[in-house]
Amino acid sequence: METAAARSDGERARSAADALARLRPGVVEEAVRCLGAGEAVGFVARLDRWFADVHVPLAALYPDPDALAAAIVDLALRAAVQRPADLRAVDRRREIDPGWFQHQRMVGYVAYTDRFAGTLDALPARLDHLAELGVTYLHLMPLLAPREGANDGGYAVADYRSVDPRLGTIDDLSDLAFELRARDMSLCVDLVLNHTAREHPWARAWQAGDPAYEGFYLAFPDRTMPDAYEETINDVFPDQAPGSFTEVPGTGWVWTTFFDYQWDLDYSTPRVFTAMLEEILWLANRGVEIFRMDAVPFMGKRLGTSCMNQPEVHDIVQALHAAVKLAAPATVFKAEAIVAPDELVAYLGAHERYRPECELAYHNQLMVMLWSSLATKDARLAVQSLRRLRPIPAETSWATYVRCHDDIGWAVGDVDARAVGYDPYAHRDFLNAFYAGEFPLSYARGARFGENPETGDARISGSTAALCGIAEARERGDAHALELGIRRFVLLHAVTFGWGGVPLVYMGDELGQGNDTTYLDDPALAGDNRWMHRPYFDDAAAALRHDPATVQGRVFGWTKALAAARASLPALHAAGEGRVLDVDSPHVLAWHRRHPRSGHFVGLVNVAEHPVTVDARVLDGFGALDTVLSSDGPLLVHDGRLVVPALGFVWLAEP
Repeated sequence: METAAARSDGERARSAADALARLRPGVVEEAVRCLGAGEAVGFVARLDRWFADVHVPLAALYPDPDALAAAIVDLALRAAVQRPADLRAVDRRREIDPGWFQHQRMVGYVAYTDRFAGTLDALPARLDHLAELGVTYLHLMPLLAPREGANDGGYAVADYRSVDPRLGTIDDLSDLAFELRARDMSLCVDLVLNHTAREHPWARAWQAGDPAYEGFYLAFPDRTMPDAYEETINDVFPDQAPGSFTEVPGTGWVWTTFFDYQWDLDYSTPRVFTAMLEEILWLANRGVEIFRMDAVPFMGKRLGTSCMNQPEVHDIVQALHAAVKLAAPATVFKAEAIVAPDELVAYLGAHERYRPECELAYHNQLMVMLWSSLATKDARLAVQSLRRLRPIPAETSWATYVRCHDDIGWAVGDVDARAVGYDPYAHRDFLNAFYAGEFPLSYARGARFGENPETGDARISGSTAALCGIAEARERGDAHALELGIRRFVLLHAVTFGWGGVPLVYMGDELGQGNDTTYLDDPALAGDNRWMHRPYFDDAAAALRHDPATVQGRVFGWTKALAAARASLPALHAAGEGRVLDVDSPHVLAWHRRHPRSGHFVGLVNVAEHPVTVDARVLDGFGALDTVLSSDGPLLVHDGRLVVPALGFVWLAEP
């Protein structure tokens, strides 16, 4: 079918403008009737701002974009009418300050509700802990109602409008969102876009032949097309769920990218798009401000490709984003796109020209490069890789992190590895062996995850404390090794807090919690070793967080200090410009940031276990810089060279 995909940008823009001109008078009238004259002005202004970003991608996806865009505008207007008054107030603030999520005071905290507080209604009792750390948004890991039994850690959603009953109710979630707003914190939740559980009402209706759900999922009558697709698709869980299709009696071969109980939605059907939009708008009106858009790279399917990062994916996300902005402008999207660096920046709108998609994306490359640098005691690969990464639009931001709930996949590009003299396959092998504790003299206590028996590829599980040597040193009672482990921990966070963007702290890291092996006692979890780095919040450890003589006190104190120092530095506003600096030591990663309304910021970290020096001329042109925060006091200069302590960091800024 012919769509606007083949037309020029100018033709598509004119088509959108024409559609808006036809639609606008009726929308203005309806908005005044439904919202009142005052609120209608805001909605119509948003319509003028965002309509093209709805219509243009729809025209690339579907045969009748005018009718679909009109239906979407109507959905957005209905959601705006239903939006609570306090959320409308947040909308007005965010429209004045659309870069609110980029402020240097932003710090995220990531947790599972049950492991952090037990239930949603108990979670407000933990908010003082978050406030003490300087947290401004709370990301609660999957909490929408999953299927019973195996559910991929909550990512097999059976109902987007209910909460897992073990955690509470949707009203509890709304109440928590209100409590967070009262503390100037934002709520982030996971929204699974690529698939639903096979028990979801959409899936059951589709399977039953309900015409209203025709085309909601992807299925084939025999293995002909699945076999053709699988020639170029990589398995996500090769050891647990090989293949991307599951035979369902009476239905055919259903597309199941992840597990057999997660059925992929078919976004070539317009009703799938509008159905998902309705769920997002409904949740936004319950107080969700940040949506972690899960599994977005997989939404586009093309024969002969990896079925990841296809053009359709970006059109879908752009249109969803713009449609949500019509009704709930306080809302932002965070892309869960753990893909190759060259593909990653597109999810932030960095195409041939800026196309708004997600405001936030995980800086997976930074995370991987930090762990690689610590294992090798060499920062050259990080410098090479991070320097080559395309810049992101000024309206967007990285989410920087040391660890998350997931395993670490070694996204080391072949080009980057070879540029610094590494064999890419051997290096990834080394990283798996090192962080699994199999390499001689390794301090890490992680474990291989998702090992492919055919290729030997694997990923790594383990808590931050376990991977950076804290857990191993504590087990042995080795004070020197413990000091090194803590320094590695601080170094990692000094980069993620000082890189620019939004640093994320994974629950328990601020207390130095190690691997939790109790998951082995639960048959439902025992087969997935990622649960080792998803511990329960340790109240006994938290009670020691103010004691600098303890590991908990040192780790918590440093995390708190990094957040406080960051909040005082305008150069760490995410809209600032950043770049990796050239230094003459292979052990040092150095970076520079500058915001138009601030002075210069320079960060340096030394991944070696001995002090190193770099030419002081690296700071030329940045004015007079003072040490804002460092691992070892003011920066020392000796014979024209900056002295960077062993496993140390320095933050420098203009006074």
